[in-house]
Amino acid sequence: MTVNKQAVAAAFGRAAQSYAQHDELQRRSADLLLSRLGAVTPAQVLDAGCGPGTMSRYWRGQGSEVMALDLSVNMLDEARRQHSAQRYVRGDIEAMPLADAQFSLVWSNLAVQWCDDLRQAIGEMYRVTQPGGCVAFTTLVAASLPELNEAWRAIDDHPHANRFLTLPTIEQALRGWRLRSGVETITLRFDDATAALRSLKGIGATHLHAGRQQGLTRGKLQRLQLAWPQQQGKYPLTYHLFWGVVVRD
Repeated sequence: MTVNKQAVAAAFGRAAQSYAQHDELQRRSADLLLSRLGAVTPAQVLDAGCGPGTMSRYWRGQGSEVMALDLSVNMLDEARRQHSAQRYVRGDIEAMPLADAQFSLVWSNLAVQWCDDLRQAIGEMYRVTQPGGCVAFTTLVAASLPELNEAWRAIDDHPHANRFLTLPTIEQALRGWRLRSGVETITLRFDDATAALRSLKGIGATHLHAGRQQGLTRGKLQRLQLAWPQQQGKYPLTYHLFWGVVVRD
């Protein structure tokens, strides 16, 4: 299914100001990827899908020269407002307006799930990486958000969460590269269904690959709350996170 990049950019653009209040998944994903990447001191970093620039600021703080790239103008404006990087570029990860072999590290945290073609996206990041450098990325795997899907099935049969690639599909897309990878499960817990849904809206993850969904009525929200599978009185959202580190030959 072709991704509507304009709609994705618009959804994330609307969340630019609220993103930092709802980015627990992104922070935990970034911490995991940093631990798998190991001790590196990259001179030039590309933050591909930078969002409001949290990790751009991290790498800049490590002494790296950082370029922040995002599809959303509003996200880049927020990153720029916080002085997250030295350079800012609006661009699509699958067709980056960048020359080959510029960066010692290309970093992409939870962005490539919004691409049409995972292999194309990783290939573009690989292209702009210097020999001996790394592409470090995370994405989401199929069967993420089971609680959200279960709750909605009690109400209707329409898609209300994005369908992510299966693990075999991801592994197939990455064949031929020098890759270290794994899958980790991260579960976030909320006080009610409203807070769980707000966490998705707050980071801009509201655009569905199948098209933007209709607004949520109060009646549907109440039914969703009742149908949501709880854990010790909390409302969980579970994510299956794929991390990968590709070394550039």
